[in-house]
Amino acid sequence: MDRPIGYYVHHHGAGHRARAQAIAAASERLIVLLGTGLGENGIDLADDRPLSGLFDGFDGASSRPDALHYAPLDHEGVRSRVARITGWIAQARPAMMVIDVSAEVAMLARLASVPTICVRLSGNRDDPAHLETFRAASGLLAPFHPACESAATPEWVRAKTLYLPGIAQAPAEAAPLEKVVLVVFGQGGPTGDGDKLAKAARAWPGWRWRVIGPAAVPPQPPGNLEFAGWVASPEAEIARAAVVIGAGGNGLVGAVMAADRPFVCIPEDRPYAEQHATGHGLKALGAAIVLPEWPSACFWGRILDDAVSMSGEGRRRLRDPMAAEKAAQWLAQHASRSLSLAAPGR
Repeated sequence: MDRPIGYYVHHHGAGHRARAQAIAAASERLIVLLGTGLGENGIDLADDRPLSGLFDGFDGASSRPDALHYAPLDHEGVRSRVARITGWIAQARPAMMVIDVSAEVAMLARLASVPTICVRLSGNRDDPAHLETFRAASGLLAPFHPACESAATPEWVRAKTLYLPGIAQAPAEAAPLEKVVLVVFGQGGPTGDGDKLAKAARAWPGWRWRVIGPAAVPPQPPGNLEFAGWVASPEAEIARAAVVIGAGGNGLVGAVMAADRPFVCIPEDRPYAEQHATGHGLKALGAAIVLPEWPSACFWGRILDDAVSMSGEGRRRLRDPMAAEKAAQWLAQHASRSLSLAAPGR
């Protein structure tokens, strides 16, 4: 029986889990997910987030090696998850570990004598921790189009990378509703500004505005503005929208491109300028209207009209319907190759 592939899933943002689940579902080889909050869907790990709620300066930053991003001292959650991961590796003897994403877990797997494939997100990831993680990996998987690549990315990293945009679950099939704007806020970003949404909806009453995800509800929202909060099937909501507005996170961009819906992207400031790199690629491909910030209410009519009138050709270049299957096959090939190169008597 083939030895399994382990897949570490980061808990910040929903895109990591959606990507992992899509690849696991498409794989003929057993893929076991490891991460926080997985419950019965994999190996559930203790939470390692800062007890203080803050990040830099509270994780031993003054003495943290350059090869690590996050290494808090005296954190029970970190101790527990390291023990759980290495315990599973010792018991399951995985052929390979996919890391999506963590420099620390990637190095931990390598120290435990397991080959790694690292998921590489867009942005300026040319710091020592990222580069050493990429160097130690057998291969790199980028769930974005090469147009979204950062100019700072070294050529050797690009050469090691398989680019597969659009790794996600299959899009929901639904006919889009005319004059419906869907505004999406994810769990990885800030809460939506209800007052700005209300101003936009009042200025353009011919559109029905629907908001999903965390957003502050204003005291007296206009009748054409609806706050739905968290929804069970955001893909279905996206498929029904005439226009989608949201940030440049990989999960949302992939879902919008899969549904082939007009998109207004407002990248958020994130570490390594990840979303700005994505926004640059979307603009270069003509796949979305990209804005530096939420505009004044008076501009939204023209913006929405421009989004609807855009050709879908650019969006379709960012969606490969077979991306999950291709990723699964590529991982299986790497796993088999790694075992064939292992020492005799494995």
